[in-house]
Amino acid sequence: MSELNEIISEQLSMFIMGFALIIVVLAIVLMIQGAKIRKMRRKYEAMMNGNGIEDLESLLIDLKNQGDMLEEVQREQKTIIEAAQVKLRGMKSRVAVKRYNAFGERGNDLSFSLAIIDDNRSGVVLTSLHNRENSYIYSKPLEGGESPYPLSPEEKEVIALASQQN
Repeated sequence: MSELNEIISEQLSMFIMGFALIIVVLAIVLMIQGAKIRKMRRKYEAMMNGNGIEDLESLLIDLKNQGDMLEEVQREQKTIIEAAQVKLRGMKSRVAVKRYNAFGERGNDLSFSLAIIDDNRSGVVLTSLHNRENSYIYSKPLEGGESPYPLSPEEKEVIALASQQN
């Protein structure tokens, strides 16, 4: 038993110094946490006193209502944009023209084919054939780049040119 008392006596000073060190570290941590809490309390008091708002709950309800209204407006705008995109896809905005000499006679390239199509290659092809005596204009509807009427090579070429435009 006396040996145990001697061991405890020898180790007691180390034990007390270890506990003292732990207490000092905990005191430092406590002071740091106290400073953080004081800083947070100052910010909270400034928020509650400085803005003239007496009821925080009514402020939060107003903010939620404003957020709901903004979401509703955003949904309406999204619907409008989607409708505009659908309308734009259907617009005949791709145009190409090709001039050529239809009959191989002497003269200028007075005949032409004009394609006016949309993104789906639907639209119309106008062809004007010019010779010495007369000029004829033909119109052929297009659905998906095809027509119920036979297309000439020039008309097919002008449809391909219009399709390549962006």
